[in-house]
Amino acid sequence: MKKQLIQRDISWLSFNGRVLQEANDPTVPLKERIRFLGIFSNNTDEFFRVRVATLKRMVEYADKRRNLNMHMEEDPQSIIDQIQTIVLKQQNEFNRIWEGILKELRKEKIFLVNEKQLSKEQKHFVRNFFDDKVRSNIIPLMIETLPQLPYLRDKSIYLGVVMQKKNSAYNQKYALIEIPSKDLGRFVLLPSKPGENHIILLEDVIRYNLPEIFTYFDYDYFDAHVFKVTKDAEIDIDNDVSTTFVEKIEKGLKNRRKGKPVRFVYDKEMDAGLLEYLIRRLSLNRKSNIIPGGRIHNFKHFMDFPDVFNTKNTRREPLIHPAFHGRVRVTEVVLKKDVMLHFPYHSFHAVIDLLREAAMDPDVQSIKITAYRLAANSKVINALINAARNGKEVIVMLELKARFDEEANLEWKDILEEEGVKVLLGVPKMKVHAKLCIIKKRKGNKTVQYGFVSTGNLNEKTAHVYGDHCLFTANRMIMADINRIFHYLENWKTGAAQLSQCKTLMICPNNMRREMDLLIAKEIKAAKAGKPAGITLKLNSLSDAKLIDKLYMAAAAGVEIQMVVRGIFCAVIDHKKFKHPIKAVSIVDEYLEHARVLIFYNGGKEKMFISSADWMVRNLDHRIEAAVPINDPDIRNELKEIIHIQLRDNVKARILDKELSNNYVPSAGKKKIRSQIETYHYLHRKNVVHIEAGRH
Repeated sequence: MKKQLIQRDISWLSFNGRVLQEANDPTVPLKERIRFLGIFSNNTDEFFRVRVATLKRMVEYADKRRNLNMHMEEDPQSIIDQIQTIVLKQQNEFNRIWEGILKELRKEKIFLVNEKQLSKEQKHFVRNFFDDKVRSNIIPLMIETLPQLPYLRDKSIYLGVVMQKKNSAYNQKYALIEIPSKDLGRFVLLPSKPGENHIILLEDVIRYNLPEIFTYFDYDYFDAHVFKVTKDAEIDIDNDVSTTFVEKIEKGLKNRRKGKPVRFVYDKEMDAGLLEYLIRRLSLNRKSNIIPGGRIHNFKHFMDFPDVFNTKNTRREPLIHPAFHGRVRVTEVVLKKDVMLHFPYHSFHAVIDLLREAAMDPDVQSIKITAYRLAANSKVINALINAARNGKEVIVMLELKARFDEEANLEWKDILEEEGVKVLLGVPKMKVHAKLCIIKKRKGNKTVQYGFVSTGNLNEKTAHVYGDHCLFTANRMIMADINRIFHYLENWKTGAAQLSQCKTLMICPNNMRREMDLLIAKEIKAAKAGKPAGITLKLNSLSDAKLIDKLYMAAAAGVEIQMVVRGIFCAVIDHKKFKHPIKAVSIVDEYLEHARVLIFYNGGKEKMFISSADWMVRNLDHRIEAAVPINDPDIRNELKEIIHIQLRDNVKARILDKELSNNYVPSAGKKKIRSQIETYHYLHRKNVVHIEAGRH
C-alpha cells in the first residue's frame, strides 16, 4: 500500500481548530469559552516559535534538505504558505467568536471597556492606578533616535505610539512601550455600578495616560496600537563534550533572545507609517507571517480572565481513590497491591503523600524520580527536599531540555543541589520523558522497592486539568527495570547495556518500536487466519510514518482498529482499502486528554500498556520513554472501561478524517455521552460501592 500521510503541521492546526470549536460552543460556560480562546492563542504562539521557525530554517538551508528528516517530501515553503492561509482563516474565526462572547459578557453585565469609555469616577481611578502601580514599571523607548530597534521580548506585547500636534502631521515621533503584564497582570477591575463589572486592559490604562507619560514633548495627539513579535524558540545545543549541559542550556536561552522573528501580529488600525517602520526595522518581508488582527493580542492571558461570572463553578472535585479511603498510609496499600490513579478524576494528593511518607520513613534509604515539568511551588520538590534533609539518598532526573521550562528547571537544579539532592541532567541528544519513581526501603534483612509509572508530569497544578494515568506498584519486575533505567541515567557513558536488559517495561529508544511492530504483526497474522484481532490506541499524537504504515497493513488485513488521538493525526483513513473501518476520534473538552494507552487483542489474552510516549519519531527514537504492562485484572477492566467510554463519546468527540473536517461524532437518536463526565460518574460509582461495602 502506498504510504499516505497528512502533513504533520497541517494536522496540528486542525487540532487547534478543535480548540477553537470549544470556544464557539454555546453549551460551554462563558468563562471556559474565554479560556479556550486563551489556549488557542497560546498554542498558536508556541506553534510559530517551534514548528514555523523550523520550517523557515529549512527554507534557508534548502540545499541541505536531503540531510533533514522530513517524513513527507514537501517543499517547506509550500507548507509555510498553507499554514499562513489556515492561520488567517482561524484568526478570522477567532475574531468572530470573540465578538460574540463580548455580546454575551454584556448580557451578564460584564463590560470590557477601553480608555475612551470611562466614567468620571473610573478616569480618576485609572489615573491613580497608573501613578501607583504602572508608571514605575514602564520605560518608553524613543525608537527613531536609536541606531537599531531594541530587543523585543518574545512573549510580551507592545504599544506602538505615534505622537504629533493636531494641526500638523509632519512633526511626528514614534515610541514603544512594553506592557508589564507579567508583573501587574493584564486585567484591572474598575469601580462599577451595583450588579455590574467593568474591566479595563492594562494597555488601555497606559493609553489613557499617554499625555502624562510624554508630557515632555508637548504633543496633543496620541495614537497607540498593540503588536507582538513571535520568535524562533529552538535551542541549538552543540555536541562539544567540553561544555557542560547546564552551560549549553544557558547558552541556548541566551540565543533564544536573538531568535529571528517568525510572526508579526498587529492591530489592523495601526498607523501605516509606524507599521511600515516596524516591518522594515524587524527585517520582515512578504514571506514573513505578517498578520493583521484586532485591538487585543496575547490572548493567552485570557486563560486567567477575572472570575466575575454569576454562574457557579461546575468543575468536579477530585475523588479519593477507594484504596486510600480512611486513615491508611499510601505506602502500606501500594506494598500490598497495584493501584491506578486516573487524573484529574482522582486526587493527586496520593502522589504527594507517597513521597512525604517516604521522606519520613526511617526505613527508606533512597528515592529516585524523573521530573519534566514541575509546578511553580512544587510539593513534589518539597517532599524530596525533606527526604534529603532526613538523610535519604535522593536522585532527581531533571530534564533541562523540557521546552519553555528550561529556565524554571535550572532554578530547581540549584535549589535541589543546595539541599543535598543529586541532580541528573539528562543524556546527550536525548530527552528523558519517562515518568518514573522508585523508592527503596530496608526492613530487617529485607529490601523492598515500590514506586510508580505515569503517563503525565509530576505537577500537582496540571494534574487538575490533564487526563493521565499513574500506576502505583511494588512489582519486582517493574522495579528492576526502573532501577536499570536509573543506572543508565546515572552512567549513560558506560551503562547503555542496562536499557537493553529491561524485561518488563518497553523502553525508547531501545525496544518500544520493535515491540510495537511485533504486536501489530501478531494481530495481522491472526486476522489473515480469520481469527479475532484488534488494536485500541489512546495517544496525544500519531505521526510516525512506519507505525502508521503498519496500521494501514493491519486494517487492510482485517484487524479492528480503534483510536482516540487528541492532537496530531497524520494517518489517512481510506476505508475502501480496509476490511474493517478504522474508528478514529479526537476528544477536546474541559480536561486535556494526555494519557497514552495501548491495547492489543493478542489471541484473547489482551496485552495492555500505559505509556509516556506518543507515536512520533521524536518520542520513539530520540527520547527515554517507558511503557508499563497492566496486569492486575481489576485495573485492566477499569482502564478498558474508561477507553470504551471515550470511544462512545458523541458530544465532544470529533471524527478524524483525511479532509480534516473536525465533524462531531453524530448523536442523533442516541443517548448523549460526554466521556469526561461519564468517566467521572463511573469512578464516582466505584467509590460509592466501595464505601457501601465497607459499611457491611
